[in-house]
Amino acid sequence: MESILTINNLTKKFGYLTAVKNLSFTINKGNVYGILGPNGSGKSTTLGIVLNVVNKTSGDFHWFDGNISTHDALKKVGAIIERPNFYPYMTAYDNLKLVCNIKGVDFSKIQEKLELVGLWDRKDNKFRTYSLGMKQRLAIASALLNDPEILILDEPTNGLDPQGIHQIRSLIKQIAANGTTILLASHLLDEVEKVCSHVVVLRKGEKLYSGRVDEMISSHGYLELKAENQEQLLKFLNDKNIFGKINVEDDLITAFLDEPLDAKSVNQLMFDNGIVLTHLVKRKESLEEQFLQLTDNN
Repeated sequence: MESILTINNLTKKFGYLTAVKNLSFTINKGNVYGILGPNGSGKSTTLGIVLNVVNKTSGDFHWFDGNISTHDALKKVGAIIERPNFYPYMTAYDNLKLVCNIKGVDFSKIQEKLELVGLWDRKDNKFRTYSLGMKQRLAIASALLNDPEILILDEPTNGLDPQGIHQIRSLIKQIAANGTTILLASHLLDEVEKVCSHVVVLRKGEKLYSGRVDEMISSHGYLELKAENQEQLLKFLNDKNIFGKINVEDDLITAFLDEPLDAKSVNQLMFDNGIVLTHLVKRKESLEEQFLQLTDNN
């Protein structure tokens, strides 16, 4: 698979603070990657390093096949890592004309990109009249003017209302469907689960997980159980190796499955062992629960 960005043992220190620690991962063409972690986990610092706006302390990274300078490689990259910054008293169209001049792009691209982000009908409105969501969509149009191979977004839905969040997420999916690789940083589990195909989980600058989102949440799920005799049920669960982590909260027992088992089979298993269940629900483990398990162990 064709590599877009490769990061090897990247480290960044700010005095005594290590913002990024021995970070390694590869981004391949044609996927949507999420860098997921709480505020202060090193997401923005990592993006800043690969975009040449933050100097690394050690380690290295290279774009594409590694035979191109970072300066030249960045001509094939579109990025939004700060709040959209356009001239407030100029129209959206005129703001993008300026960007075209800077990037050496033909003005004919402006209509194509404004139509893509749903702003062509507002092309003659001044930037200051735009809502926050519209400003973000204009910034995405601007970043796409040179038809980049990869689009980098730092917290793309931050501060937006629910409608604005939905529009940006739908737009990201549409851009990816058109063949553009996307790398986005987010602290929102929901965002990564809905938008990304791959995820890199960071905590305090260190990588906790890297891989496909569906593989991260492909656990066998968990059971919510209650029984007439809770002690008997707990003992049975602890004795059986098909159950992993077991939590007890009030009278509800949560048992994580280490192998596939449907609710009907669970009910039969309990009944065969003299346990009468008063409550049984099987649930799929969410990315949030996986994320919490990862961060709890560190």
